[in-house]
Amino acid sequence: MRELFTREELSLFAKAINSKLRVDLLQYIANHPGVCSMTLSNVFNVSRAAITQNIKILADAGIVDIGSGNGTEGRKGCFMTERWYLLDFQRQFHPQKVYSTEIPIGQYSDYSITPTCGVATSQEIIGQVDNPAFFDDPKRFDASILWFTTGYIEYRLPNYLKPDQKVTELQLSFEISSEAPGSAENWPSDITFSLNGIELGSWTSPGDYGNIRGRYTPLWWELNWNQYGLLKLLIINELGTYIDGRMISHLKIDDLHIDNKSELKFRFAVHADALNPGGCTLFGKGFGNYNQAIRFKLIYENTQNQN
Repeated sequence: MRELFTREELSLFAKAINSKLRVDLLQYIANHPGVCSMTLSNVFNVSRAAITQNIKILADAGIVDIGSGNGTEGRKGCFMTERWYLLDFQRQFHPQKVYSTEIPIGQYSDYSITPTCGVATSQEIIGQVDNPAFFDDPKRFDASILWFTTGYIEYRLPNYLKPDQKVTELQLSFEISSEAPGSAENWPSDITFSLNGIELGSWTSPGDYGNIRGRYTPLWWELNWNQYGLLKLLIINELGTYIDGRMISHLKIDDLHIDNKSELKFRFAVHADALNPGGCTLFGKGFGNYNQAIRFKLIYENTQNQN
């Protein structure tokens, strides 16, 4: 799920879907990921130039991604970047009041994990699988996928708040799945999220997906291993903590007591005593279905008028 919370994002989205042809294109692409422009031209009986122009509008809005991946017919294919969008018209649009960044999945600051486990770039496995020692390898900063069974992986999030600014919402978007030996579509795992040692809540990943190759997963990666995950949006605001709009706890942003001097240590964990200790896999750029790292947004308001 992707939330549109700036005026620019909303305007681009509205422009992109303000066309019957583009809505039809989106529905077709959603059901035929990797479809090329020539096929779209034939299906809709529209010139390739018109298809290219309309796909560009969808891509500029961030709704469609164009890449090789598993593109059909040897050509570049079109993929949906998201299936669900959240629009909140009650929110005041203040683009200047958002700090955003993207954190590579290999840029973790701490970990404690158990096998099965491993870390890999888009070109190679780092060291050996099922050996936690290689999570310290310097190559891990280029990691595109990592996985573990129980334990945690922790990231330091940047805090750009100024003294006269107050955080009102945190957002994190990431591609994630369970971790089974090999892969298993039905392999539930209770993954717990925490910030600065405070548990935000848990989400149960349905499985470890390996039925088809991820659209960005490299060809050298074996098919019986993790191929892709689910893109999840975690939000902590004044009402509670949510995954894709569904509340997972009543913990509110004010309960975290964040100011401009706060460290922000975010953790993915699978507890050994969880009901479903089915592991965790994180996908970054060059792997999975979404070609993104961990996207982080800090939304704030001014606590006093600035001259």
